[in-house]
Order: sequence, then structure tokens, then C-alpha cells
Amino acid sequence: MSELLGQREDTVRRTGRAAPPAWAVLLAVCAGQFLVVLDVSVVNVALPSMRTALSLSQTGQQWVVNAYAITFAGLLLLGGRAADLFGRKRTFLTGLGLFTAASLAGGLAQSSAMLIGARTLQGIGAAVLAPTTLAILTTSFPEGPERTRAIGTWTAVGAGGGAAGGLVGGLLTDYLSWRWVLLVNVPIGALVIVGAALWLTESRGGAGRKLDIPGAVLVTGGVAALAYGIAESESHGWTSATSLLPLIAGLVLLAGFVAVEARTAQPLMPLRLFRIRSVSAANTVLLAVGAATFATWYFLSLYMQNVLHYSPVKAGLSFLPHTVSIIVGSKLAPRLMSYVDARIIGATGGIISAAGLAWQSRLTVDGAFLTSILGPGVLTMFGAGLMMTPIAAAATSGVGMGEQGLVSGLLNTSRQLGGALGLTILATAAADRITSRTEAGATATHAATSGYSLAFLLGAAFLVAGTALTTLLPKPTPKAVS
Repeated sequence: MSELLGQREDTVRRTGRAAPPAWAVLLAVCAGQFLVVLDVSVVNVALPSMRTALSLSQTGQQWVVNAYAITFAGLLLLGGRAADLFGRKRTFLTGLGLFTAASLAGGLAQSSAMLIGARTLQGIGAAVLAPTTLAILTTSFPEGPERTRAIGTWTAVGAGGGAAGGLVGGLLTDYLSWRWVLLVNVPIGALVIVGAALWLTESRGGAGRKLDIPGAVLVTGGVAALAYGIAESESHGWTSATSLLPLIAGLVLLAGFVAVEARTAQPLMPLRLFRIRSVSAANTVLLAVGAATFATWYFLSLYMQNVLHYSPVKAGLSFLPHTVSIIVGSKLAPRLMSYVDARIIGATGGIISAAGLAWQSRLTVDGAFLTSILGPGVLTMFGAGLMMTPIAAAATSGVGMGEQGLVSGLLNTSRQLGGALGLTILATAAADRITSRTEAGATATHAATSGYSLAFLLGAAFLVAGTALTTLLPKPTPKAVS
């Protein structure tokens, strides 16, 4: 407590005004983090209503999700560096302002293009906002119990945002309109902006560092082009110019990204880290895991509403056991790691999760909640939660303390990018199966069920591949496990 008082007295000397109360700082940054995490999942339950209102195609639906995910993941590391360079408070306000304005535009969208454009801007705002929330906490609270409690609250709020996404989306869609899954951010964002402007104090770090804007643009553009090319292959074929040109452009942009990162003095993603086996293996595993698990919520939401005819609220409530399962798995993993090799725990989690997705692929048009939603979903998410912590521990065990944060950021980026590309691949495969079954005379619900089943089966294959790659991870050091 004396450290915290000393830090606040130092703030008064530097700024000439009273230091903000600790609860106010914590409230502002946690509210910002909640909005970012909430919007990853809140739109899933609203997708069928969005499709009806704006005549969204299958590809359009996936881009409502991917536009946010790709820009968020691709610019996340740049956002963290911008906060150090330009000031954390200023960056927080800029990111939150853009996020709030984009939410307003999305909620008022009159076309699919306007909605997807707004989701893209939301992702940019989130990428600027998210890294500053933790940075503000670590600079506002001194090391020790105060900071530990603050970070614990921040983590819990993030988990709560993910958990609340399906339920909040369902409630807003059912009782107001799909537009409110985006418009709800506007009053909350405005209040947080006012609070942050009043309560937060400016801080900087990393003097002399530069922004790697070319690297951020190349990796984001490359992944977006690949995702677009894959999505277009469903309706135009792999060899058509509509599909082939974006795929080639994506590969060229990603090759350019590697070249830029190899030459720049302060790269966004230092390639030397990938020479460390733990880092390269863990990022590869998370690409596969993200590709499999990110799409689970997307396809289950479509299955529950398009096939089983659940209301948005019922669909949102049905996701709550999934959320509890992933939390239980993630809490259990660190305890088990004190007794069992982390690689074994990670591989076990991967096998459990793959089994859950394989079970999930046995969908029927009249599936029961217990066997089609609850059982496979709980198994999938428990395994995913069990898998994540051991991978992170193994990845960071081979790097110095000064690079732990950077490696953690790379892991998050890989998981998000894997999720975006995985959703594109699985959605394209599902759409192709739905089209072929419809042309063969199947009913709309039977065709959709077949397409969603294929997506889950391919997701299980991705998880099997990711689980196999855990054998490349080195054994974590005792320090990393603790």
C-alpha cells in the first residue's frame, strides 16, 4: 500500500493534479477490455438475423466475423507498440473512439458491405485498444499484491466478456434487434471515453522505438487476401482468376512481410524468435488449434438457429456450458502441470477436444440438446482449455524474461490468425457441401446439417494435426510451469 501511495504522490508531482483513484483506473481499462472480447463472439448468435435483414450470403456471414478477427490479429502487435510510443492514455482513447464509432456505423448498416466495413474498423480499433489496457494497469499499479489483484480482475473481465457474448447477443437480438449487438457498444464506449479522459494519466515507454507499419499492413493484407481467395473458390473454383489472383496476392504479401521483418531494425515480429524451437512449434500448434476451435461457435450458432430453430436467446444460453468447460479446463491445467509433463497435458487436451469435434460432426436435423449440443461442446471446450496453458508455458520456457511479453503476443496473434483462416476454410467446405447436397435434391435443413457436420469433422482433423505437433515442444522449465 505504501508503494501505491508513493506512486500516486509521484503522479501528483509530475502532472500537477491529484492522482486518479485506483478503482477508477481499473474500471476504465476493464470496461475497454470487456468490449473488445465481447465483440469477438457477440455477433455469432445474431448472424441468421443479419443474413435475413441484409441478404447476406454464406461468404458474407463469415466475413462479418472474419473482418473483425483478421484486422484485430494483424494489427495487435502494432497497437501495443503505438501505445508505448504515443502514450498509453492517448492510444486507449483513440482505439476506443474508433471502436465506438465503428459500432455505430455497423448498427446502422443498410448493406452487407457497410456492415463488413464497420466490422473491419472495429477490429482496427480493438487492436489499438486491447494492448493498452494491460499496459495501463502495469504502469498504474506497483509490482506486488496490488498489481496481481488488478491483473486478476482484468483477466476475469476478459473471460466474462467471452462468456457473455452468446447470451448478450441472443438477448439483444431476440428482444430488440440484431443491430443492438453493435449499438450497445455506443453508450458504453462513450461513458468509458469520458471516464478515461478524466481518470487516466499519460505514460509512455520504449523511447526511440519505431512503428513497423509496413509489416503490419503486409501481414494483415496477406491474410485477408488468402481468406478472400479461399472463400471465392467455393463459387468460382480454385483455378478461376477470382480465386487464384487473391491467393497469389496473399502469398506475395506474406512473402513481402517476411522480407521486411528480416531487414527492419525494429520488426513487428522478430523472425529470430522463430529459430527457438519452443516458439516456432507453439505458434504452429496454435494456428491449428485456432483454426479448429474458432469456428465452433460460428457453426453451432447457425445449426441451432437454422436447423433446430432455436431462438437467439435459447442459442445464447446453450453456449454457457461451453464457456464453463473451457474455464474449468484452463484452471485445471496449471495444477496438473505440477505433476505431469506439460506436453502430455497439452496433447491430452488436444485429443479430448478432437474427440468432441468428431462427436459434434454426427449432427442430425432433429438433434437433441444433450447429444448434439451439450455433450460434444463440453468435451471440445474442456479439451481446448486444458491444451492452451501447457502450450504457452512450453513456448515461453525457451526465451528470456525481457521477451516473455512479445512471445505471448505472438501466440495470441497466431491463434487469432489461425482462427480467421480456419473459419474461411471450414465455411468454404461447408458451403460447397450444402450446394452439392441441395443440387442432389436434399432439403435445405438436411443440406445445411451435412455442411455443418463436414466443418466439424475438418476441425477435428486440424486439432489432430495440432496435437501431433505438440511432440515438437521442448519440456518446459520448472520456472515456466510455475
